[in-house]
Amino acid sequence: MKKLLILALALLMIVSLAACKGNDPGSTGTNPPAGSTGDNQQSGNESGNNTSQSGNNAEAAKLTGKLNIINLDDRDPSVLRGVTIKGNHAGGYDGINGKESSLTDVRCIFELNEWVYFYPDTDATYGLRVWILKHRDDQEYYNTAKFSDLDPNFANYCDLHYPEDAENPDETEWGSFYLNKEECEPGYYDFVFTYEGKAIATLLTRFYNENELTVKSDAELEALMHE
Repeated sequence: MKKLLILALALLMIVSLAACKGNDPGSTGTNPPAGSTGDNQQSGNESGNNTSQSGNNAEAAKLTGKLNIINLDDRDPSVLRGVTIKGNHAGGYDGINGKESSLTDVRCIFELNEWVYFYPDTDATYGLRVWILKHRDDQEYYNTAKFSDLDPNFANYCDLHYPEDAENPDETEWGSFYLNKEECEPGYYDFVFTYEGKAIATLLTRFYNENELTVKSDAELEALMHE
């Protein structure tokens, strides 16, 4: 009788162990192959982080040389019909520095420490300013933004005035600036054109390290401007 009881208990323990093994999350019968879900999840997280970082660096954005006109009900189109932007380091005056005033084909690549010159096509003589800010993905922010040199994305600004005192005002820049390589990093920036404090257009630009563009031909520079 005693032997039968011991045998029954032993059988009960074997059945219990078998049931536990069947419910074990580590059992190969219930989990995908190792390196499948877990590894892909980790890869997905890393990919997500990279996507976020590339968004901050504007890698997702593409240079086009096209101004994005901000559609405001009270904006007068004559305030900015086009613009020519030149630099004094890279490119020739028959190439990217010789572009006609345009809204869709504007120079948009520069070097740090390169002087950048503006020649706007406008009826306004004063009240225009270009803010240079680190690129932001949410471009709609500029529709209602109040601009300040306290903005953490602020890099520089440039007031545009009609050069009435110049010997040849029609051939003279309205304003100029450069980004100091000691204070600014290479990367993507927004040129935000404002009139009387209100944004009227933006241009995605990219600044390279000093002397990185000077060795390139105008054809190579044009290719960079249309990534």
